[in-house]
Amino acid sequence: MAPHNQSNTIDFDAAKLQRLGYARAAQQVLKPVSLGQLRQQLGMQLQTSLEVDRILELFFREVQRLVPLGALSYQLASCDLRLELGERANHSAGYRLSHEGEYLGELVFRRNQRFSEDELGQLESLLASLLFPLRNALLYRAALQTALRDPLTDTGNRIAMNQALQREIDLARRNLQPLSVLMLDIDHFKRINDTHGHITGDEVLKAVAGALKNSLRNIDMVFRYGGEEFMVLLSNTNREAAAMVGERLRMAILGLQYLVENRAIDLTISIGCATLLAGESVDSLQRRADNALYVSKREGRNRLSMAG
Repeated sequence: MAPHNQSNTIDFDAAKLQRLGYARAAQQVLKPVSLGQLRQQLGMQLQTSLEVDRILELFFREVQRLVPLGALSYQLASCDLRLELGERANHSAGYRLSHEGEYLGELVFRRNQRFSEDELGQLESLLASLLFPLRNALLYRAALQTALRDPLTDTGNRIAMNQALQREIDLARRNLQPLSVLMLDIDHFKRINDTHGHITGDEVLKAVAGALKNSLRNIDMVFRYGGEEFMVLLSNTNREAAAMVGERLRMAILGLQYLVENRAIDLTISIGCATLLAGESVDSLQRRADNALYVSKREGRNRLSMAG
């Protein structure tokens, strides 16, 4: 292994082969051990979890038995995964984790004192113990995410929607923040299927889902509710702001140019919007948004209606 400087990036070639980031204070440093003992213990302890954050917390705590650290950060942009443990410091040692060209993320150690070459060697040796558990945790996380995605539109499915709704309602109440939902339906979608076929219908669904996602913030969530219907979950968004978002989405779909045999298909959506009321249940919030959607459909489509 080549010598490394304080900001070096390296590849690890070891056994085969992710909206949450947060900081936690480092736990009390445990009794020091030798490098060999620590590697053996890490090999067992890191296999006890399939959660990325839990594995990295264990690793951060145990490594400090050999090399003092102020912080550890991990990032895997492709999975929108970022974890920050400890507190920022002046000096860092960064590592690119990969195996046979398969990228496992970036990991950075930080502290206020420069790392010695001997300490860097120890950290690199310990990182080898992290790769197998980390890879398994990332695979598990990807499998869970796949189970919660609609395979056609790459939006969340009904299971993911129900979980996210309850979680976001709990967070909104705890933090005294507003929460709004939009129910959207592609107008005259049956006509598209009947006229152009289900393959074209599927392509239209994907195009609409893509346009919705491109018109929203990173923290907003899109779910395929069923058929040609989608739900958008708007965290920390009040009634007025949600109405603006709904109009932006309506205009985005109105401006979507989808061609079949060089002929454009006119696409519009109808939208119902509801904002969480004090003490309101998930079912009630969904029902009010759905009722508002039906108002939009009844009054001529291609419009936004607000729940009472």
